[in-house]
Amino acid sequence: MARPRSEDKKQALLDAATDAVALQGIAASTALIARNAGVAEGTLFRYFPTKDDLLNALYLHLKTLLCEALQAGLKDMSTPKTIACDVWNSYISWGLKNTLAQRAVRRMSVSEKITPETRQQVNELFPELYKLCQRAMRQELMTIEFEDFGDALFLALAETTIEFALRHPARSQELISLGFESMWRALAQENPV
Repeated sequence: MARPRSEDKKQALLDAATDAVALQGIAASTALIARNAGVAEGTLFRYFPTKDDLLNALYLHLKTLLCEALQAGLKDMSTPKTIACDVWNSYISWGLKNTLAQRAVRRMSVSEKITPETRQQVNELFPELYKLCQRAMRQELMTIEFEDFGDALFLALAETTIEFALRHPARSQELISLGFESMWRALAQENPV
């Protein structure tokens, strides 16, 4: 008879996978992830039948945490630019507090291992947030054809901002503001609605 699954073990596996993917990319071994979670590798596969299943579950888990932080950070819904600024500031704040999770999301977001179904689940987590982004961002970057590209551009600018804010804490607010203006100029519609 199979042992019952434990939410604590599953969370330990997701935490260990976050660290491993952040530091080694998606090539991080399941043996390392299991060892760092304090379980046998076979136990990992009881929770996640394949490594791809683990990566997709991790991506969904981290994106859920991120989207919750972004939603909580929305303060001013008056214009697309203020909405985008709130989203940016919340993302940067989350990234500064969760540097390994942010790096893991970044690495997985450009991976072919994350399925279209998982990406769709992420978009459906907080449809209001997705609609707000649609109002502000260039429409071609919100299409299926270019959405991943738009996400990668946003994440690259955010990651650079986070790295410099960590290196220069006394100037972090200035860097975050400059990062936002750069992102806004690169990704926003000319006349957002």
